[in-house]
Amino acid sequence: MSPELEETGQGDISLPQLEAGTLSEEEGGGSAHPLVPAPGAGPGCGEGGGVGLPQTQDGATAGTGNGAVAVPALERETWTRQMDFIMSCVGFAVGLGNVWRFPYLCYKNGGGVFLIPYMLIVFIGGIPVFFLEIALGQFMKQGGVSAWNIAPLFKGLGLASMVIVFFCNTYYIMILVWGLYFLVHSFTNPLPWATCGHPWNTLNCTQDFRRTCHNRSAAQPAQPSSAVTPSNLHSSTPPLNLSAVQLLLNNSCTETESLRSPVIEFWERKVLRLSGGLHEPGDISWEMVLCLIATWVIVYFCMWKGVKSTGKVVYFTALFPYLVLVVLLAHGVTLPGALDGIVYYLKPDWSKLGEAQVWIDAGTQIFFSYAIGLGALTALGSYNRFHNNCYQDAFVLALINSGTSFFAGFVVFSVLGFMAAEQGVDISKVAESGPGLAFIAYPKAVTLMPLAPLWAALFFFMLLILGLDSQFVGVEGLITGIMDMLPPKYVLGSLRREVVAAICCVICFLIDMSMVTEGGMYVFQLFDYYSASGITLLWQAFWECVVIAWVYGADRFMDDVARMIGYQPLPYMKWCWSYITPCVCVGVFLFHVVNYKPLTYNTVYTYPLWGELLGWALALSSMLCIPLTVLFKLLRSNGSLRERWQHLTTPVWGRHHLEYLAPESEAKLLPPAGTKNTHLFESVI
Repeated sequence: MSPELEETGQGDISLPQLEAGTLSEEEGGGSAHPLVPAPGAGPGCGEGGGVGLPQTQDGATAGTGNGAVAVPALERETWTRQMDFIMSCVGFAVGLGNVWRFPYLCYKNGGGVFLIPYMLIVFIGGIPVFFLEIALGQFMKQGGVSAWNIAPLFKGLGLASMVIVFFCNTYYIMILVWGLYFLVHSFTNPLPWATCGHPWNTLNCTQDFRRTCHNRSAAQPAQPSSAVTPSNLHSSTPPLNLSAVQLLLNNSCTETESLRSPVIEFWERKVLRLSGGLHEPGDISWEMVLCLIATWVIVYFCMWKGVKSTGKVVYFTALFPYLVLVVLLAHGVTLPGALDGIVYYLKPDWSKLGEAQVWIDAGTQIFFSYAIGLGALTALGSYNRFHNNCYQDAFVLALINSGTSFFAGFVVFSVLGFMAAEQGVDISKVAESGPGLAFIAYPKAVTLMPLAPLWAALFFFMLLILGLDSQFVGVEGLITGIMDMLPPKYVLGSLRREVVAAICCVICFLIDMSMVTEGGMYVFQLFDYYSASGITLLWQAFWECVVIAWVYGADRFMDDVARMIGYQPLPYMKWCWSYITPCVCVGVFLFHVVNYKPLTYNTVYTYPLWGELLGWALALSSMLCIPLTVLFKLLRSNGSLRERWQHLTTPVWGRHHLEYLAPESEAKLLPPAGTKNTHLFESVI
């Protein structure tokens, strides 16, 4: 930094509008500023954003004689190694959707043909937004909320992402709870879901009926949805008051369709203890409560110390699932019928390319599996070194994410092919996605294998680890955003990170208590269908692109990226941010809105009106953050509408931005002589 800045103690500065908007053009005709070598090329003391005026993350403030406010610098925590960042992003973005949803979508939408729309949307939608979020966090050195100081009028984008990731953290952990419950019960021989005769089984439970006439509910493929929503999980036919002997003597499909698989009864009557609807919460399952507590404790201690602890844990949680997938594939391809399953997975159906639903499924899957719009990628990027090559990282991570999805398809369909061969039915009758695959189809397939407990334990342990890193990195993103927003001069500002993390985990745990009741599955699906659906994520991604490309400026942001990585990214990035990606988001968003259908469970139970309204409240709680914040800020500002717009779209820079600019550029960023007061930060909204 310049001596002048050191003497005045001046910290983060809200630039005058003219200087902030024209700096790049004045210095180099729109090109990137020359990079200044910095010892270690570290992030320096970049801080920004928060509540109150002024504020920094450490909450310290000071005044100077001329009325300007000085803010002591606080060095931001960074990854111990850059590979920590890569592993964290892999752990967060590569999750259950890659294993249990992509393979089914690929089979359903034309096999190998599905890769054409999928890869196209990866390059025009997935990678540009993925790169935008990581680069924004790295450039601003702030989490999901404060990073939008780059255009303070649209700070509601950060608030919206915080709301979405909070809801995701709340309900996503239930999948881990169910996986842990299955894992605990995998250490018995025979497996409890392999046979009838248990207290939770009904008289209609049987293991043998599928060879005569397949069970309609187990065979019915799951219906696609706008996000990774629970599929058709269970039998849609209620148990009949008939004895197993009478049913087995009668070979008609009409009667055998009312039989119940032991794996379905274990899932529905033992794990979920499903009630009659959302209006019947029923009793709390204390076994599930213990699993919930254990899962939250694991999550908390994985991320309570910040990126230093997260960066170590993800090496195991991100890499171990790949080892298990390889082992499961090696075992799967040796099973009878595995080759038929793999062929079914990849067999091209070129007619599918003309169907709009195929393209919509591709877009929705990419936006969800890449974890776009949740703010966590921005938080992870904020811990990077300022000169880290985030452009290269974005392509590497996209390749890992999509490659994992494709590879998982071989694992899943080799087992489903074996299952179909064993039951003597077409593979389309056993193909499932979502929880239907994880907790019904795969557990059933395991019961048909030798050494069933071993393969069951391995699968559910992988499922637990695969979801665990997505969970605790998501919580990490939430904590980072909260810590950046805490008011410094009050009690909240002095809270340690560990305390904030504990408070967040406890709040999520208390909400999760509604999902371990007999009506918990209905609550879970409500959160999944509305709070983090394709509609909310597409809305978020659209505004992120619009704000960066049209409010801050696509060329300007490209220059900022060049300042960090040392060269200009391909121009296709700014074309995507400006035109292509917003159009893709709007197209898929409108398709979802036009084709919206009221939420049902298992095609039998229709949610009541008050339940649907509650779901829309969850969705709108994030979507409305953006327009309401814009309106609130405009109304509170002074001057004409043009003056308000210019003032509220002026970036709020951090000290690290001054540090990495050329020395001759620093003087232009300093406040004019005689300035009585300098705004350092704006309030949260």
